[in-house]
Amino acid sequence: MSNQTIEALRGHPIVTGFHDEPTGSIQYVVADPGTKRCAIIDPVLDFDPKSGATATRSADALLAHIEREGYELEWILETHPHADHFSAAGYLHDKTGVPTAIGEKVVDVQQLWKGLYNLPDKFRTDGSQWDRLFADGERFRIGDLDVEVMFTPGHTLASIAYRIGDAAFIHDTLFMPDSGSARADFPGGSAHALWRSIQRIMVLPDETRLFTGHDYRPDRRAAAWESTVARQRAENPHLVETPSEEAFVRMREARDRELPMPKLILHSLQVNIRGGRLPEPEPNGRRYLKIPLDALDGAAWGE
Repeated sequence: MSNQTIEALRGHPIVTGFHDEPTGSIQYVVADPGTKRCAIIDPVLDFDPKSGATATRSADALLAHIEREGYELEWILETHPHADHFSAAGYLHDKTGVPTAIGEKVVDVQQLWKGLYNLPDKFRTDGSQWDRLFADGERFRIGDLDVEVMFTPGHTLASIAYRIGDAAFIHDTLFMPDSGSARADFPGGSAHALWRSIQRIMVLPDETRLFTGHDYRPDRRAAAWESTVARQRAENPHLVETPSEEAFVRMREARDRELPMPKLILHSLQVNIRGGRLPEPEPNGRRYLKIPLDALDGAAWGE
């Protein structure tokens, strides 16, 4: 690649998305075209809730892509503790030695869910399961790409987005325009906070590429995960039809009351607040998930 080409691409990261069909999650490899250094965002650890089996196929596919492209992995980044899949951040860190990072408000999520799971005192709620905790507005680099951390709560109280050059990885704040916005009724979520986070994203330049955290393929269309600020503003019904905070919150809270509980919320959070690590083996050598009964109000989840 010529120096002229590299200069033209500066600030335009190479983004590759990997759609996980069982959970609708999107995993990303984002790379600096000049230095070929890259980061993984929101990796998935495969889990079969029927058998209890775990696997690393999805995470290994990310590493295989990085090797094929000749990239050098610098970061393993998470946008928030997910409620619908297991994070593979711990596995990838152990395999590569690359640092992991998440938003600093994860400590509040840890404290909340530690109580719900009745975890032992030795479980740390200081975010030390990750190598770095990012504050709002903090900056770091992937190769020569400048990365800005944006605190975008609402879907969860710890959600962050990563603005990398002309791209922004906005997790579950907005979906593709035909799918609206994310739910805000998880413990610690807030439709008011979600509205404010969406507005923060919508003031980015119109041409900013937006990469969402999930795609559930409405009407069985092909999976998609990239839009722009301009397209979201023009086409997303949750923005077009509810232009005020009051109208948005009324719509979002009404929709959330009709949604069923995510299938893996009680499975996944106990893994994801550990930085994507499974519970420690018990004396027989096996690991066990802990499912609290009647911890969440079923009526509030459309049950």
